[in-house]
Amino acid sequence: MPKGQYVTAEHLEKLREELNHLITVERPAASKAIAEAREKGDLSENAEYDAAREAQGLLELKISKLQDLIANAKIIDESKISTDKVGMLSKVTVKNLKTGAKMVFTIVGESEANLAEGKLASSTPIGEALIGHKKGEKVDVNAPAGMMQFLIEDIAI
Repeated sequence: MPKGQYVTAEHLEKLREELNHLITVERPAASKAIAEAREKGDLSENAEYDAAREAQGLLELKISKLQDLIANAKIIDESKISTDKVGMLSKVTVKNLKTGAKMVFTIVGESEANLAEGKLASSTPIGEALIGHKKGEKVDVNAPAGMMQFLIEDIAI
């Protein structure tokens, strides 16, 4: 059984809209492309047919993954978020003690992660290391780039 993933209600709605689009728009288009390619003759030598079937398979895989994600989503109750410790949806300001660089991350589930927007997945080495720590604590992170140390300067919502 797949592990549930934390999501905000807003993100869950976006996932549902994407799933609906894939099922109502993309799936019929894929079926149509297969039918059109099938009409072009011998299927054993029809590259267009093979490509359409492969595209349909990838689409069905994406639909299946989205359905699974939606079915197992755990909605985060934003009213219960605390600023005492770092947790899901915490906006954390950290300082890299080696470089002095300051960064601000919002801890989110994997499906919402987007580093360009400052959304860090809780399952990343930095996210995992920060969760549960308080403002003012130093946190050691064993990242792919090597050992890093951060100081948690602020926790907000």
